[in-house]
Amino acid sequence: MTEFSHAPTFPHAPTPAFLFDLDGTLIDSVYQHVIAWRQALSGLGIDLSVWRIHRRIGMSGGLFVSALLQETGLKLSAEQIDELQTIHGDAYTEQIDSVRPLPGAAELLSELTSRGVPWAIATSGYARTARLALGMLGLPEDTPMVTRDMVRRAKPDPDLFLAGAALLEVDVRHAMVVGDSVWDLLAARRAGALGIGVLSGGYGRDELERAGAFRVYSDPADMLHRLDELGVRQSD
Repeated sequence: MTEFSHAPTFPHAPTPAFLFDLDGTLIDSVYQHVIAWRQALSGLGIDLSVWRIHRRIGMSGGLFVSALLQETGLKLSAEQIDELQTIHGDAYTEQIDSVRPLPGAAELLSELTSRGVPWAIATSGYARTARLALGMLGLPEDTPMVTRDMVRRAKPDPDLFLAGAALLEVDVRHAMVVGDSVWDLLAARRAGALGIGVLSGGYGRDELERAGAFRVYSDPADMLHRLDELGVRQSD
C-alpha cells in the first residue's frame, strides 16, 4: 500500500453554526400555544380537537390558521385571521408564568458560546411573545433572534433560517437547524441546512427522521451531552 508523507492541501472546515427553533426546542411552551390557539378558535365558534392544533404548531400563525380551516371547510376573512392571531398572542401571554426552559437549554447555549460556536434563535413566533423567552433562558436582549415580524414567510418556508444565517454572517449550508417539528426540518432542508430533531415538542423520532433530521435527541440536555456527534469541538 502506498504511503503519503504529506496530506494534500485542503480548506479548513468552517466552525459549525446553529439555528434554534424556540417553542418546543428551547422552551417548554408547545402546549401553552395549543391551549391559546384553542381559546382563540373557540372565541369564533370554531371547535377543533387539541391534536389537530398540535400538528400545526411551528407554522406561521396565518398559515397555521389557513391549514386548520382547510381541514374543517370553514372560511374566515383576512381580518378574522388577524384577530385570531391577536387573541392567540393574548391567551399565550396570560400563560407565560407556566412556561419553563427545557432541560439543558440555557446550558447548551452557554456551552456553544464558550466554545466559540455561533448560534441564533429563529422562530415562527412574533417578537411580542418570542422575546419573553430571553429572560427565561438567561439571555440578554441583544441575543441574535429572528422572529416572524422580520421575514416575508415563516416555516415551512426557509426564510427564518436564511435570515438567521445572514444575521450570524455564516453560509446556511454550514449551519445546523435544531427543531422539534416536521415544519422546522422541512424549512431546514429548503434552506440547505442540516436538520437536528428534538423530541421535546411532541413529534416522534420516526416523523422527525422522515422529515430530514440526521440526528434526533430527547431534549437540549441530551444534545449538550453529545455535541461531539455534531462536530462541535472544545475551543483551542
